[in-house]
Amino acid sequence: MSSSALTTSSRGAAALTLLREADVPPWLRSATAEHRSWLQGSGFKGRAGELALLPGDASPAAVFVFAGDGSSADLWRLAGLPTRLPEGVWQCGDLSRATADRLALAWGIGAYQFTRYRQAERAPASLVWPRHADRAAVQRAVDAAALARDLINTPTQDMGPGALARTAQQMARRLRMSSRVLAGDALLKSGYGLIHAVGRAAADAPRLIDLAWGNAKHPKVTLVGKGVCFDTGGLDIKTAEGMRLMKKDMGGAAHALALAQMIVQAKLPVRLRVLVPAVENAIAGNALRPLDVITSKKGLTVEIGNTDAEGRLILADALEEACREKPALLIDMATLTGAARVALGPDLPALFASDERLAADLLAAAEREADPMWPMPLWQPYRPRLKSSVADLNNVAEGPMAGAINAALFLQEFVAAGVPWVHLDLFGWNPWAAPGRPVGAQAQCLRALFALVEARFAGTAKRRR
Repeated sequence: MSSSALTTSSRGAAALTLLREADVPPWLRSATAEHRSWLQGSGFKGRAGELALLPGDASPAAVFVFAGDGSSADLWRLAGLPTRLPEGVWQCGDLSRATADRLALAWGIGAYQFTRYRQAERAPASLVWPRHADRAAVQRAVDAAALARDLINTPTQDMGPGALARTAQQMARRLRMSSRVLAGDALLKSGYGLIHAVGRAAADAPRLIDLAWGNAKHPKVTLVGKGVCFDTGGLDIKTAEGMRLMKKDMGGAAHALALAQMIVQAKLPVRLRVLVPAVENAIAGNALRPLDVITSKKGLTVEIGNTDAEGRLILADALEEACREKPALLIDMATLTGAARVALGPDLPALFASDERLAADLLAAAEREADPMWPMPLWQPYRPRLKSSVADLNNVAEGPMAGAINAALFLQEFVAAGVPWVHLDLFGWNPWAAPGRPVGAQAQCLRALFALVEARFAGTAKRRR
């Protein structure tokens, strides 16, 4: 489905020159008269994002200008090169370690294509691995992003709860992880009332996917991913437009599996657990109804104020299960609320964390890795809005305001006190095309989260890029 387009063979490679804006004037002075004339005639200004193909009788050549500031905008400028350059193999001269890593990472991500159902219009250009690049680290990040995007891009007909569970188990076998899947009424017998209630109306039974890896003596890190493989909204049915992208509502699960793959491949010294509640929120005679009251794994009763706020319900049972082991770090990822997208748009996942130090560490990693997110508050004065007159709490608050915060506060009810917890409300989708980012699935937060786990438990913070 995807290719990194990074190669070790330099045979026949064309020359690609990378320049920072400040380096353009001296480079032009040293260029041939033919190239200076060509660039002047083509309107080349030497600004970040400009690409120029250079004429000549020898092998092709090109020059690309980037900012070199380590920003996510600059990363995406570089990620556009595999489709902006002509097909073939390209090679850069000596680059710094940081630039080599950034170029290879951007190239690998930008070369992604989803070709399960049709052939690509063209192949991406290939890049010879830059000499100083950390190939293992870059390849882990590229492969993880491709895994998340492949899972999200696949429609529900081929990526329902059963298929998602099989995919997770295949990954577990490949990475030598243990795996266990509870399905259907077995969820009720084990107390996962919320997961079962959300998914019981679908022909494809609900599941709880449970993967583990690592030495039991190492610090416990648990990842939880929302796996709503399709969301009709339930009896509180969505509009046609609101339902159109709901194959991507398992984006949190895709990200949890992708991050797990990075952690295992890097052999970080942690005891890793991955919990993915996988459901389809469908409509049938036994569908979850508004004002039903369901008992959660934690024992709290939840009144269903809206069946379209189902993601937080399945996450609640998974978070309770996760906290029973008192992990040293608990991370959940979910395409949870439209409110987060209204506030921050598609590019910025909303970050909620149980303490300021944890949030600061993750934000610092996000800046280093050009993998942005934005901090949001767990504003406790809003907590009373989740009260119910017949149950311990409601799954929605009255009124349209603070939707992302209310959802996070609901989840917090199922996180044990003292457990370091990160909640990421992400979009996982490019709604419009941009260089390196075609319309479709997008991986977010993975590099930042990996850097956080590595720094906390491997004792080596990622170098600044």
